[in-house]
Order: sequence, then structure tokens, then C-alpha cells
Amino acid sequence: MYEKDFQIRLAKLRTQKGVSARDMSLSIGQNPSYINNIENGKALPSMSAFFFICEYLEMTPQKFFETSNNSPKEIRKIAEALKKLPLDTLQSISDITLKLADKQI
Repeated sequence: MYEKDFQIRLAKLRTQKGVSARDMSLSIGQNPSYINNIENGKALPSMSAFFFICEYLEMTPQKFFETSNNSPKEIRKIAEALKKLPLDTLQSISDITLKLADKQI
């Protein structure tokens, strides 16, 4: 992921969360224009600031860079629910999901 991709991804995730750049900046302990500066290419976050950003967005760094997933929060909720199911039910859901995914291609 390149700098421009990072900026676009941050803006998209922040917007999906429904929060302003200013509010996000203040919530992670930065100056009011911090996130805006990152999204506009004027700055990049330090590693520790990036971890605060991920924590604020309720995602792991890995999920932040996973751009092929448009609904990370929903997928996380489903994954947590699936962990509670018995194996036979999980296999049935897996079969159905794979069939549905094949039809989307």
C-alpha cells in the first residue's frame, strides 16, 4: 500500500465510522488537524499513532490494509458468531457461503 492508498483508506474508514477528521484526531490524542493532514498527504502517522488509529477504528493493522473487504465490521461479527456453532452447522454454512460466492463471480 502506498501513501496515497493509505490516505484514501483512512478517509474511507473514518467516513464509514461517521466521525469527522477533527473528532478522530482529538480522540486519539492529537492536534485537531492531525487526521486531516494525513488524509491530505501532508503527514504520515508514526507507528504508535497508527496503532491508536487502528484501535479507534476498532480493527487490527492487518484489517486496515485489507482493502478487498468492504465490510470488515460485519465480517468480524459473523466470524465471532461462527466460533460458537457446532462443527456440522459450521460446515453447512460454509457450503452455502461458498456456493453463494461462486454465483457472485
